[in-house]
Amino acid sequence: MTTTDERIVPDETTVPLLHCVSADETLAFWRALGFEVTWEQRKPYLYLALRCSGFELHYGAAPAGLDPTLENTGGCLVMVGAVAPYHAAFVAAMRKTYGKVLGKGLPRITRYRSGASRFSIVDPSGNSIIFIRRDEPEELEYGGSKRLTGLAKVLDNARILREFKTDDRAAFRALNSGLRRHGETASDLDRALALAALIELSIALDEPDRVPEWGARLREVPLTGPEREQVEGGVADPAVLAGWLPHGTSPDEGEAG
Repeated sequence: MTTTDERIVPDETTVPLLHCVSADETLAFWRALGFEVTWEQRKPYLYLALRCSGFELHYGAAPAGLDPTLENTGGCLVMVGAVAPYHAAFVAAMRKTYGKVLGKGLPRITRYRSGASRFSIVDPSGNSIIFIRRDEPEELEYGGSKRLTGLAKVLDNARILREFKTDDRAAFRALNSGLRRHGETASDLDRALALAALIELSIALDEPDRVPEWGARLREVPLTGPEREQVEGGVADPAVLAGWLPHGTSPDEGEAG
């Protein structure tokens, strides 16, 4: 693109301008996560600017009547080379400041499963700041990959619902239904992955009474040591599976004797 006088130089920087319902809550939250406040203005109008690493977030006053709990405020994407270090840094900062990871309500951070390509932070005003790996696959097959069948396809669909739609309830329903339909014909590993995900989702959805049901079934699934590691890696926090995972066995255990 050119103008009548000179060529436009491609050195642009885009900075998101987000709605802010409470300046004090917004500043406190991002400071807790290690952001530097580079501009703080309350009058004659609200304007806040924050910086972390190589990106910035700017805030202006929210429209009258905006309800943060609806979480339809807006947001932005932060494209990075690797998402895991960001998630680890923010989680550590939350534990230091709040004594826990903020996983529910506002503000919060979504769970991060090893190998995932994105996670989100929802700020006090309901904005979603989504950290995305630059080489994330461009194509998503909602309903599960067409290359997969049975419970494996259901697991893939649940992954998309959780990581891309951040819809734990829909993922829970898909897994619960899929396990009923395909559990008997599924591999031990896929069945264990589904049960582990249902345990994690039951806790996230404040339905801990469901955990013993899934856990008892998971304990009965025969898994090798490497398979057990895969199941632990399939949830954000392996601690939720404590007491439910069977001990890993070698492929030829029981053949001797």
